[in-house]
Amino acid sequence: MKARLLAAAKPVVLAAGVAHVAATAQAACPIQLAVYGEAKSGAEIDFTPTGPSATITNTFRMILDNNTVLDGIAMWTEGSASRPHGSLMYRCPTGDVTGEELAACTVWEGVIYSADEKGTVGLLPAEGANAPKSLIFPDLGPSLEMSAAYGPAGFSKVPWDIFSLKGCQE
Repeated sequence: MKARLLAAAKPVVLAAGVAHVAATAQAACPIQLAVYGEAKSGAEIDFTPTGPSATITNTFRMILDNNTVLDGIAMWTEGSASRPHGSLMYRCPTGDVTGEELAACTVWEGVIYSADEKGTVGLLPAEGANAPKSLIFPDLGPSLEMSAAYGPAGFSKVPWDIFSLKGCQE
C-alpha cells in the first residue's frame, strides 16, 4: 500500500518540480529578453537589448495583428520624479530625423508601469533587472485606434493596456 502511494505521488512531485523550475526560469528573465502578450487582441511585446545608449534604457517592438510592427523605446526622465517615458512609433524615417518627423510617426507616448504577482504597481525596470509579471501602457488602445497604423493598411484588433509576461527569449 505504501509503495503504491509513493508511486502515485511521484508524478505529482515531478509536476510540482517542473512548475517550480518554469516559475523560477520566468522570474529570472531579464527585461531585455522578455516577451509579453495581451490576451484580447493577441498583441505581443518583444524586448531586445538596447546596446550602448546614453538616453534609451529599453528597446522593444509591439507586434499587432496583420503583422503590423510598432517600434518602441523607453527613456528615463530626469529629476526628482524620474519615470520611464515610453514611445511607440510606426514607420518612422531612419537616419537624421527631425522632431517634427518623429512626432508624426509616434502613435503612443506615456509612462510605462509594471505590476508584480501581488499586484504591486511599479515602473518599467531598466535593462539587467528581472522582467515584471505585467506591463501597463496607459491609454494604449485609444491612442493606437486613432493612429495611421490602424485600419485597412494596418492592424484591426486594438490591444488593451495590460500585457502579461509570456516567456523569455534565449
